[in-house]
Amino acid sequence: MPSEASSNTPRTRLGGNSTEVDRERLLTSDNPDSGDHRYRDDSGPAQPGVEVLFSTNVEMGADEESQVKPEGRPGDGWARNLAFAGVGILAITTWFTILSNDPAHYGWFALHPPMQSLALCFFTYGVMTLQPTSQPKTKAAGFIRHQTAVFYFGFSIIFLGTLAAVIHKTIHDMNQFQTWHAKFGLLCIVWLVGQVFLGAGSVWNGGSLFGRGMKAKALWKYHRLSGYILFALMMFTAHLGGVWSGWAATFVSAPVGLVAYTVAPAAIVIGVWSRVRTSKMQFR
Repeated sequence: MPSEASSNTPRTRLGGNSTEVDRERLLTSDNPDSGDHRYRDDSGPAQPGVEVLFSTNVEMGADEESQVKPEGRPGDGWARNLAFAGVGILAITTWFTILSNDPAHYGWFALHPPMQSLALCFFTYGVMTLQPTSQPKTKAAGFIRHQTAVFYFGFSIIFLGTLAAVIHKTIHDMNQFQTWHAKFGLLCIVWLVGQVFLGAGSVWNGGSLFGRGMKAKALWKYHRLSGYILFALMMFTAHLGGVWSGWAATFVSAPVGLVAYTVAPAAIVIGVWSRVRTSKMQFR
């Protein structure tokens, strides 16, 4: 180890901030003739083939905090791909089925299946974008993506899709919420409103709705658990709509219903649930 007087140790600038270190590159080598030179460069990240040296533990800690460490676990990648593949199959099948069967003939109802399937795409992304986050920077970025996908897009789209079905049945004087698909759909919408209320209230404006601070933060684990259960319930509702509804009986063949509305929803739930980190909830 070089001594404090060694010329190889970066010096602090005099007359300036005591923590400001010269940004000059200091060549160091135990053997100048070996060609094995190393230098420190505070002005940016390390370049290929260069070892960046740090003179103090403080500098090292600051550098570690500025870097984002890998957060994924073994299996997270395939689970993500499984969920995205499943929701892609479900959405594409739904849109193709509607668009290829004279959607104008069905009026408002033609908006219902495509919008609900699109909302499920946003919900799937919104949930998974938060799952691997465990560092302050990634948590903050993940929360913004989650809020945008789930609240601004997913919630708005699924509400409009539900409204389209209600308007269609009202116009044609049909009974509302008679099928299992409709009943579970209504349950999902009511639950979703409560889910949004709980999630937004625990974080917006510092969680003032629920007492701020740790009181509000303590509710987040319940919001998380509730969301995972609701997510699975939504996929089950999609299964009911794609296999057991009147629309499915008319336009969806048995093989398509099996793949797009039975296997795909199950794959989505498996993919999302397998990425859950129960340690984040800490129920006691």
